[in-house]
Amino acid sequence: MDEGLFEAPGGPVAGSGSLSATAHESAPLAVRMRPRTLDELVGQAPLKAEGSPLRMLVEGEQPLSLLLWGPPGTGKTTIASIVSNTANRRFVEVSAVAAGVKEVRAAIEAARSDLVHRGTETVLFVDEIHRFSKAQQDALLPGVENRWVILVAATTENPSFSVISPLLSRTLLLTLSSLTDADISAVVDRALTDERGFQGRVTLDGDAQQHLVRLAGGDARRALTYLEAAAATVLARERPNSTRTGPNSTRIGPNSAVIDLGVVERAVDAAAVRYDRDGDQHYDVISAFIKSIRGSDADAALHYLARMMEAGEDPRFIARRLIILASEDIGLADPTALTTAVAAAQAVQLIGMPEARLNLAQATIALAVAPKSNAVITAIDAAVGDVRRGLIGTVPPHLRDAHYPGADRLGHGKGYLYSHDAPYGIARQEYAPESVREARYYQPTALGAEAAVKERWERIRRLIRGEDLGSGAG
Repeated sequence: MDEGLFEAPGGPVAGSGSLSATAHESAPLAVRMRPRTLDELVGQAPLKAEGSPLRMLVEGEQPLSLLLWGPPGTGKTTIASIVSNTANRRFVEVSAVAAGVKEVRAAIEAARSDLVHRGTETVLFVDEIHRFSKAQQDALLPGVENRWVILVAATTENPSFSVISPLLSRTLLLTLSSLTDADISAVVDRALTDERGFQGRVTLDGDAQQHLVRLAGGDARRALTYLEAAAATVLARERPNSTRTGPNSTRIGPNSAVIDLGVVERAVDAAAVRYDRDGDQHYDVISAFIKSIRGSDADAALHYLARMMEAGEDPRFIARRLIILASEDIGLADPTALTTAVAAAQAVQLIGMPEARLNLAQATIALAVAPKSNAVITAIDAAVGDVRRGLIGTVPPHLRDAHYPGADRLGHGKGYLYSHDAPYGIARQEYAPESVREARYYQPTALGAEAAVKERWERIRRLIRGEDLGSGAG
């Protein structure tokens, strides 16, 4: 049926394959259960909407090349399969790891020949396109630009950093969202009952399904892989009671084999993590995580970090909490803490899990061992408190905008002292409104790098207010 499918003039196209050709009876569950239509695809509602570019492409109304960006297991490969299964299109897969420029050009030439001689469109699927070199990506351009191929390229990394600009400008970027727990549960439920899956021969009890969904971490492929491993365990026990034991065999007897929590734990070689992402444990564990870092216990913080990651907590949530902590509990005691936390959050976005666990762990340790100060949050909360109490005051005239016509007649900017012209770059003048002139919001500690900030700020404050005109600013 697929004879000659990946042959180009002059020889075969190395590194090519067909998704449909792998959906046989003994194929992995994740392959057999791959959605066949957009309506079967779980999640990604905006991309599947009526009139959306993806639906128009699938329905053969608009041949567009796509760049799919999203976390693992969210449907990138599935979308490529769905696109290829419609409108009598040919599917060719080029490996971003094994194929070189020669193989890419051969695939495009074969697609051009098919389009010219048979009128058949070719979907060229490139998974992990971020692994392609610039030369390999350049080789894709003629095929995309002339529409000899419908390129469907997938990546888990930000394409702005990993895909060349000419290719970005010639493809439609579709961002896939992480699947929710409800989405993953729907995928699992379908696999339990669908004829391509277990046809009701196995069932999951409540605890087992919740744990499997947590372990999947929004990755549908991982969820089905875990389910398949767990099902193999219980079906192996039931073989004496069955006449067939293949992946599509029918269980003899009135009841399905039950997969419980213990089976799931053993199947995926991971202990159950007692952690409810929507319940008390979610808040208790993240609270303990933050308080451990605040208390400078790096080991305890890593324990709670591991619990959250193993339970499938959203790594972006953890990264956001680290960014908040960097200013709330460290501040200027270590000015690099915020930079470290932001870098970890960016790494989570760029590379995803599980590799990003290293970045989160590094940030956790760095923030735990850093000197601590809550002077930043104390300062801003005090200032906000005064504003909310009505201590607003008018902006001093010499600080008001003086750049528009007529401002000078109102006295705006009159008497303003340009700080760079003053000794030490600090001019003696009033900056705060009269109502909060004596307020002391920022009161730095003597811990870490903030000790030097404390000394400098105290001297600057005296200079501004004319209390210490005889000394320098430090």
